[in-house]
This record gives sequence, C-alpha cells and structure tokens, in this order.
Amino acid sequence: MRANRKLWAAATICLTATLALTGCGKGDDKPADPFAGLSADDIAKKSLDTTKAATSVHMKGAGKEDGKETTVDVTVDSKGSCQGTMSTTGEGKAEMVGTGGDLYIKGDDAFWTSSTGGEDAASEGPDFGKLLQGRWMKSPAEAAGADDSDTFCDLKVIFADMEKETKTTGLTRGADADVDGTPAVVLTGKDAKKGDTTLYVARDSAKPYVLRVVTTGGDDPGTVTLSDYDKPVTVTAPPADQVMDMEQLMKEALKG
Repeated sequence: MRANRKLWAAATICLTATLALTGCGKGDDKPADPFAGLSADDIAKKSLDTTKAATSVHMKGAGKEDGKETTVDVTVDSKGSCQGTMSTTGEGKAEMVGTGGDLYIKGDDAFWTSSTGGEDAASEGPDFGKLLQGRWMKSPAEAAGADDSDTFCDLKVIFADMEKETKTTGLTRGADADVDGTPAVVLTGKDAKKGDTTLYVARDSAKPYVLRVVTTGGDDPGTVTLSDYDKPVTVTAPPADQVMDMEQLMKEALKG
C-alpha cells in the first residue's frame, strides 16, 4: 500500500537521523536563533557587511525613480562581468552585457532617444535608435570613469548604494518570514522622508545575506530581491558583427 511505503520511507529517514544523533520525533523543536543577543540594528549591520563581501549576486527589482516606474534584473560579479536588463516607463528598455571591463548595450528606440537628449535632440541630430537597431553599442572600460556611480557592472558600487540607501538604525525585529524558500529575519524601520523600509535577512549566522529590501512611501518606493550569492557568472560578449563602438557609430551618423 502507498501509505505503508510512505511510513517505511519516514522510518528510514528517522533511523538515519538517529544514528547521526539528530533524534527522531523532534521535528517540532524550534531551531536556535542565529542572532540571539543581537539587536535589530546589529543584525542589519552584520547583514550588510556580509553582503558587501559577496563575490556575485542576482538582483531583481521594481519601483519608482523620479516618479517613473523602473525595473532592473541583473547578475553581476566582483570581476566586472554582468548581464541583465533595465527599463523605465517612457524611457525604453535595454539589455546590457559586461565582460572584460567593456559594457555592451542594446536598447530599443525609446531607450536611445531618451539617452541622447530626448525627442528634440533626435529631430535635430542623428537617429541613434535607427543606427543601432538590433545592434549592440560597446562602451570601453576607460570611457566609464572610475567615479561613475551609475556603473551597471560594478558590484562594489551596487552594494555601496544599497548600504547608503538602507536604514540600519532604529529598526525593530518582527516575526520571521520566508523569501523564495529561504528563512528570513524581518527588520523594519521608519523614515518620514525616505519612506518605511523592511529588510529581510537570511536566518543564517554564517551568511546572513540581505535577501530583500522593500521601501514603501517616500519618493522612491520599490522592492529589490537578491539571490544566487557567490555563484559563478558566465558571460559572453555579443558577436563582433552585431557590435558598434562609438567611433563606428559617429561615422555612420555623419554619413546620414
């Protein structure tokens, strides 16, 4: 009978656990709190310190920036490799790939129009959307600038921005939750200007990574979920015949 097979499987698991000194029939025991003795603020700071030391992460978020709906989905590592997409209402969508220090961007017409000065500039100058249609623009590493805070593939910048924007004082700890299957500690904080923040931290004393940050109210509400920490990021540059660098692009523009 199916029930008997289930019972036998359960008994086998229980025996294995007993031999490992885990015991059986204790499944209802609560696991020890990995953050016992730490305040909510201490947990948040420990989590951010741990997160900043990660070698890679997958970040997916949606929210408002300057009143416009923005989404981002990117995987990035500490070596400058990355791939993902970003979009903003009224400003288009773009795919991005970073490898070897170079950033490749492929956007739709709306993205290139907004990125090159808007409709007025497009009507007076080259139609970059048309010139780049279906192709990638290559932006060399030396063109980005070391202090460019908008660097898409810079893990340090991403984590620094997160640390700057995440409230770590005056927090309170609520009931634990679950983030995509991972047990999490929930920390909340209020800020009249920036909005309320809820920080979800992996319930893991060794690797208490930030799993999710939710901001409500304020000027830039949104949700960012982080996963796949420290996993290898494999990225391949687009085929050469689908890529234009800035010099090629300007030559094509002058022809028009």
